[in-house]
Amino acid sequence: MAKNQMIEECQQKVLAGGEISKEEALLLVQQDLEELCAAANEIRQAFCDNAFDICTIINGKSGRCSENCKYCAQSACYTTDIESYPLLSTEEILAEAKKNAEQGVLRYSIVTSGRSLNDEEIDQVCESIREIRRQVDIEICASFGLLQKEQLRKLKEAGVTRIHNNLEASAHFFPQVCTSHTHEEKVATIHAAHQVGLNVCSGGIMGLGETMEDRINMAMELRSLGVKSVPVNMLNPIPGTPYEHREHLSMEEMRRIVAIYRFLLPDASIRLAGGRGIMQDKGVSCFQSGANAAISGDMLTTSGITVEKDMQILEELGYEPKLWTK
Repeated sequence: MAKNQMIEECQQKVLAGGEISKEEALLLVQQDLEELCAAANEIRQAFCDNAFDICTIINGKSGRCSENCKYCAQSACYTTDIESYPLLSTEEILAEAKKNAEQGVLRYSIVTSGRSLNDEEIDQVCESIREIRRQVDIEICASFGLLQKEQLRKLKEAGVTRIHNNLEASAHFFPQVCTSHTHEEKVATIHAAHQVGLNVCSGGIMGLGETMEDRINMAMELRSLGVKSVPVNMLNPIPGTPYEHREHLSMEEMRRIVAIYRFLLPDASIRLAGGRGIMQDKGVSCFQSGANAAISGDMLTTSGITVEKDMQILEELGYEPKLWTK
């Protein structure tokens, strides 16, 4: 089968409302990159138009994490050069929310280190969230680890609309990345979030040593879980972590990952996240290959791209910042 024919057949299946299989996705790995990315961008336009879901994050509690995720600067298992501090005050979290809203950001995510927040911390952050909702016109996302249903319900009642909980890797590959909690625990949190009526943001990190099949397996699991916001992180190796010497993925590989994810998740926000700041073009070519969302500003422990610069990029590419909730 000619390369362009393979791409066209998969594209037409998706545009008609169908789903491509794992086998078809694996065949796309071998196709011409430019044709693949162009077809993925057409799928993005058909399902998402010019909507671009831009969000920002605040590191609401930093460091001293009990978990042993090999990529993470905040794990207490490794010696890294980061600042550690407890849960930020309402005033600090609120001030950053106001700043982001003034810059045109539509969704603001509070992220905390650790396996999960305890009930006392949940109550404290719920008060911060209620104050944001009283004073700022911005959507709230929360990333607080492996939470229970009642904790998630409290967050929703306080004003959270979306929970973030990355799978990080496929079920097969995850034990190579982390052994202090399981892939199944992450999936259970996603199910619990959906059960209380929260949207879910979940994706993974590319460049941990996983295969393209692992990446496709993760995308297909996200599809089966009904996740419509999918962060695609590129590993930024942190000194002191077990992955400190891993090489960055190439832009070509990142573009292919994004394009195949668009075929598998046609109506999702495919969100460039961690690692975008070290991409040569800051992700522009990925935004022309199927990606239509990003985390703007700094990441948790690494530098990102300013909101002002991102807004300029979106305007040049013909995108419009919009909340995208399916």
